[in-house]
Amino acid sequence: MFSRDTWQEIFLTIRKNKLRTVLSGFTVSLGILIFVGLVGLTNGLQNTFEYFFSQDATNVMYIFPGRTSMPYKGYKSLRRIELDNSDLTDIKEDFPMFVDYISPRIFRSALVKYKEESNNYTTIGVDWGQQFAEKTIMMKGRYINQEDVKNRTKNVAIGRLVEQDLFGNSNSIGEFIDVGGSMFRVVGVFQDDGGDNEERQLYMPYTTRQLIEKNTDEIGQIVIGFKEEIGYTGAMAFQRSLEKYLKQKKFIHPEDENGFFVRNVADQLKQNQDFAGVLAIIAALVAFGTIIAGIIGISNIMVYVVKERTKEIGIRKAIGATPRSVISVILLESIFITTISGFLGMFLGIALLSTLGDTLMDDYFIRNPGIGTGLAVFATLLLIIFGTLAGYVPAKRAARIKPIEALNDE
Repeated sequence: MFSRDTWQEIFLTIRKNKLRTVLSGFTVSLGILIFVGLVGLTNGLQNTFEYFFSQDATNVMYIFPGRTSMPYKGYKSLRRIELDNSDLTDIKEDFPMFVDYISPRIFRSALVKYKEESNNYTTIGVDWGQQFAEKTIMMKGRYINQEDVKNRTKNVAIGRLVEQDLFGNSNSIGEFIDVGGSMFRVVGVFQDDGGDNEERQLYMPYTTRQLIEKNTDEIGQIVIGFKEEIGYTGAMAFQRSLEKYLKQKKFIHPEDENGFFVRNVADQLKQNQDFAGVLAIIAALVAFGTIIAGIIGISNIMVYVVKERTKEIGIRKAIGATPRSVISVILLESIFITTISGFLGMFLGIALLSTLGDTLMDDYFIRNPGIGTGLAVFATLLLIIFGTLAGYVPAKRAARIKPIEALNDE
């Protein structure tokens, strides 16, 4: 294997057969390149799912009111369902084994002013639990608390970009701002990984919002944080029980799916994980197929190589070459070309994924596509090993040819 003459002969053969060498190397490089690309893109898609779901809590359900589509117990269809404060109390009291926290959400748009600065922002009436549902990070001050809700205080927590727009470099904590004609005191500034839109919002006590709106008890949505220890199965059981309970309370037909809607983040996460898992299996099968195709390509080329060198093999054996030496020369040439081409394809694939990372995220929502170095090296070595084994069969067959038969080969 380490004979200088052997390697000189291998390089001489490569130089004389440039086209054959290029085709052999291209087959291997393309197989590894496709494998790295498919696995990297699949990992990028899984990263995207994980990123989007990591911005908010996953042990959360959102309840949205709708309109009934079926008459029930004297009520006509197309009836608008409304959520109110009693729903918050009843859910907490009837499902204590599931509920960790609960918060309403009342969305309104308002013109917000501070001195000479003003802009339109989204205000959200909430309870203290909303901070955990949105994974809101407090930069300064505090969030809305239970005392704010109980006493209907005019306190507000504002987003980082709201403070930046209205206060510039000044500190907003303790300052009063005009929110839709009512004065509120800023008690906190938050940031949110959800993006700029999330940081251009203001949170106030939902009871205060209701007081401003003629002391109504209506709420827009309900956010329920369920206990993490109940897991996915418990979350689905809780959702079914909650839907049945609300349909009975709101006089909605048991089969009516439009009276209200429940968005279970745990269920969405599970569905996306299953989808990503299926994609990973498909990508793995396709990638494995490219490896098989590469092995077959190497085998076919080796058959051609052996046939092309039949007379040469006959001459070698006529002057005393052993079958082992004949096989080793052919296999060493194959291993050398396969190894160089395989690692070249691997490095090209990794470099391509790294280069396209930002572009893919912007256009196709594939985040940080990549592949573990260990897996890429393993796949490359696997192709080299099986490619060598595939080439061993025709090489061994050639070594068995008698010199006189080889010399008479056309």
